[in-house]
Amino acid sequence: MNESSALRILLAEDEEAMRGYISRALENAGYEVVSVDRGTEALPLLNEQQFDLLLSDIVMPEMDGIELAQHCNEISPRTKVMFITGFAAVTLKASREQPQAKVLSKPFHLRDLVLEVERVFEDQTAASL
Repeated sequence: MNESSALRILLAEDEEAMRGYISRALENAGYEVVSVDRGTEALPLLNEQQFDLLLSDIVMPEMDGIELAQHCNEISPRTKVMFITGFAAVTLKASREQPQAKVLSKPFHLRDLVLEVERVFEDQTAASL
């Protein structure tokens, strides 16, 4: 995969250490990652740029990940959505409101995250054949 065709991921995660770990893991796996610390920072990026995946924490200040995903669906319907959360009850709400979105519960191993992201893109590739 050359640099220009790297799949682009928008990461919205309010916890700085977690954001850093996830960004590095995905970049090491060959993805281009743009990261922000809240949903309200992600919105203008979704308007201005094309992303293949929105990877969002669900519980964040100002705008939660579910609301961000709903905006993403309107702005960029081809962008896949994947949630990360440490709250089991929030996982159920997310899967009801965004049934096509994958929800990964914290704590997770970074290798598992990368595998789930790869699966999302494999599904996308298979669907477009």
